[in-house]
Order: sequence, then structure tokens, then C-alpha cells
Amino acid sequence: MLAGPVTTKPDGNALALADVRKQFGETTVLKGIDLAAEDGELVVLVGPSGCGKSTLLRCLAGLETPDHGTIRIGERDVTRLPPKERDVAMVFQSYALYPHLTVRRNLAFGLELRKTPARTIDKRVTEVAGMLGLEALLDRYPRELSGGQRQRVAMGRAIARRPSLFLFDEPLSNLDAALRTEVRIEIKRLHHQLRTTMVYVTHDQEEAMTLADRLVVLNGGVVEQQGPAIDVYREPATRFVGSFLGSPAMSFLPAEAKEGTLTVGDATFDSESAHRGPCTVGLRTHDVVVDPDGPLTLEVRVVETLGHATHAHGVVEGHPFVARLHGDQRPAPGDEVRLRPVYVHLFDPESGARIRR
Repeated sequence: MLAGPVTTKPDGNALALADVRKQFGETTVLKGIDLAAEDGELVVLVGPSGCGKSTLLRCLAGLETPDHGTIRIGERDVTRLPPKERDVAMVFQSYALYPHLTVRRNLAFGLELRKTPARTIDKRVTEVAGMLGLEALLDRYPRELSGGQRQRVAMGRAIARRPSLFLFDEPLSNLDAALRTEVRIEIKRLHHQLRTTMVYVTHDQEEAMTLADRLVVLNGGVVEQQGPAIDVYREPATRFVGSFLGSPAMSFLPAEAKEGTLTVGDATFDSESAHRGPCTVGLRTHDVVVDPDGPLTLEVRVVETLGHATHAHGVVEGHPFVARLHGDQRPAPGDEVRLRPVYVHLFDPESGARIRR
């Protein structure tokens, strides 16, 4: 293990995208992306399939060229530079290792292409192998490694180059659940140690929430919201963000706000919002508690037991709803459970934008 962080570039590697657009034929994939990340931040791009996150990553790597806008790494405008001139390293979900080369040669390959002196290559390979626990595997071939070990080699090859920017394209997709957790922790530890700017693409919410310094939620080629992961989760800027982040997803109920209350169907309960008029109430599973005198009635359809939590799926006032149960609460399908909201998110019923309190 290295005693301290590895320094990559002394001039800072902040990332700035301004009005980045990309179109393929008649389809516009990126519709004006603005994104700013500080030097050393771990930025996670998350969103549904087709939202543009992989295209955006390819634009950062130089594998695609934006039709409009600028991409800057530190003080450099890299918008139209070829990949080899950008000083970025990319880790793919498919590992992309050279099967005929040993782990040692895979780690050294990028440095050899750059005509790095042999002594420097040996030093870098030794450092990276120590960081990732690959010392005993240096003379093995990729076919002799597990999935987790292969992904470590892929990350090591990128680290050995000491780039200005690391790009990760769903690197854990091919790993089983236990290995995903293990390698995810490894990536977080490495980021803390390397202090290098990283951009990480995933569709997995748990990865996104646990890894991100800055979380960027994409939808339909635009940034719906970006900021610290916990802030995006707690204060979703739109109904889409509220529905996309969290598992189970946030439940939504049409409501009418007036005089410090919210009315949902035949149920009325207190509200701290000053909003008046129609709105959409968003409730996460932990935003409601079971209360025999609660104003909302959940008609239970399915009970899902996860060990650490139990979720009751059903309908409230005719709308799909999920509530988290505690203790020995185990209703059966067909039962009714009374619920009391303890925190509500309000959204505009037409635009989907968050209604501020």
C-alpha cells in the first residue's frame, strides 16, 4: 500500500461542460449538458436507459465529438482533441484486458505505448499492484483470474497512467452481488487515495448513492439535477428525480393544498407548506408510519420481506403505494393498514417541479 495519495497533475483537473449537445441522425441524445466538477471529485452519472449517460462519457473520452458546446479539463479545452491527447483513462464493464499478456504486461501496456522508461514502468506497476492486492497475480493471464481480479487489473492499468481524468463505464455490471460491493468499496478507497477527478456511469442507484461526491441525474438528454448525493435524494428537484432515486420508488398521490393541510381523496392531514392549490404529494417508504388513527389507508396487495425491512405494496386512494413496516408488522394481502405521513415532498402536477415549502 502507498503511504499517501498519488499526485497526478499539479495544475488541477476540474471538469467543466457547457451546453454540450450531441445528435445521431434525427435523434438528439444530449440536449445541452452543463456540468461542473471540482478537482478531485467523484462524479456519478445516473439515469434510465437511453438518457444519454454513456454518450456523455464517450464525449469526455473523445470517442464521440459534441455537435455543440465545450468540454474543459483543468485549463485545457479538450472538446475536439483526439483521445490520446486528452490524458484520460477509461475502465469498461467488459474489462478489455489483453488475453495474451500477463497481469504485469497488461498493467504496463499503456505506459509502454507512451515510451515510458522501463524503470518508471516497473515502479508504477509495483505501486499499482500493491494498491490493488495484485502482487501475487502479476505473472498470471486474464483467463486465470476471477471477475473481480480482472476488474482490479483493468482499474490498475488506468491508474498506472496517472491520467488527469478517470472514466468508468458501468465497471461492476459483470460482477455478482458480493463482488460488486467489494469492488465498489475498493473504488471509493482508491479515489480517496488518488485524489483524481473521476466520472462514473451506472444504472445502479446503490452504487450511485454510495460512490458519488457529486450525483448527476440525467433524463432524456438533460440534467434533471446535480449536487451532493444526499441532497439530491432528500430534496429531489423534480418528480422524476424523486421517482428514480430510492428503492422502492417514491409513491405519488394527487392532492389539494389549503390552509396548512393536504387533502388526498377523503383523507386530510397537516402540512407545513405555504402552497395553495393542486399538487402531487411524494412519499418515500420511510416517510410514513403505521398508525391506527392515520389519515391514509393502504389496501395491501403484496408483502415483501427483505430481512432488514418489510415493504407492503398496495394502493392508497386508488394509486400505487409502498410503505415500510417495522417490528412484527406482517399484514396479509387484502388487509388494510392505516398510515400517517411524517414528511412530504410536493411537486407541481403539470411541470413535475418541486414545490418549495
